[in-house]
Amino acid sequence: MTRDSTLRSGLRSPRLLWIPAAAGLALIVLPVAGLLFRVDFARLPELLTSQASLDALELSLVTAGLSTLLCVLLGVPLAVVLARVRRGGRVLRAVVVLPLVMPPVVGGLALLYLLGRNGFAGYLLDVVAGVRVPFTTAAVVLAQTFVAMPFLVISLDGAIRAGGDEDERVAATLGAGPWVVFTRVTLPLLLPPLASGVVLSFARALGEFGATITFAGSLQAVTRTLPLEVYAQAEADVESAVALSLLLIVVAIAVIVAAGPRMTARVTEGARP
Repeated sequence: MTRDSTLRSGLRSPRLLWIPAAAGLALIVLPVAGLLFRVDFARLPELLTSQASLDALELSLVTAGLSTLLCVLLGVPLAVVLARVRRGGRVLRAVVVLPLVMPPVVGGLALLYLLGRNGFAGYLLDVVAGVRVPFTTAAVVLAQTFVAMPFLVISLDGAIRAGGDEDERVAATLGAGPWVVFTRVTLPLLLPPLASGVVLSFARALGEFGATITFAGSLQAVTRTLPLEVYAQAEADVESAVALSLLLIVVAIAVIVAAGPRMTARVTEGARP
């Protein structure tokens, strides 16, 4: 037996692990398969092309895109600063991760009591500028950004810390200023993890429910995204809810497939010594 074949044999998973692995896979696959068996394919085109469904789909794609853009504009600087901070970094990371472990409905309440009419920021916006954020499309974008941005920040923060700061130090010793180092050295190095973070943020924003319904409500063509439309139809028309759920799954799979090469490249790069 050659060395390569011996190595491959040693790297094979123990057969005993296949049983819980199969159970875990079934827990993911079987519920989705159950939806497929429940879909009324004869009515599927009618259900997916109803005005409410089209409004929800358009709103979901637009708000998820805008929230992903906000995640990039705010999350990239936050990740870079977080990775380079000398003191209090652990506390700051805990704060950034908070939306991941916080129930989304709690996040929605927090946003509501910050930007609502009774919140200090919402009161100032209302009195000074006459702007009311809750229960508007802007509230949907903010709620999605609140829950999605940690995915991008964590992805970039880990990549920056794992990669070190040698390239930035070399550029700085050659006379480059902080902004030149950031735009010419740091950002190009972050493109692979940034692509993965963008995809994860978009997918999370697209599926956001709890914070959105709490902070933005559920008004057709204004704040009712696809997840909210599924919830609304679950009580009125189960067939429509199932069809929209299937649509969400298809969109999620499309996002994963589109991101597959980038995410694979990132994993491969991270595995190199």
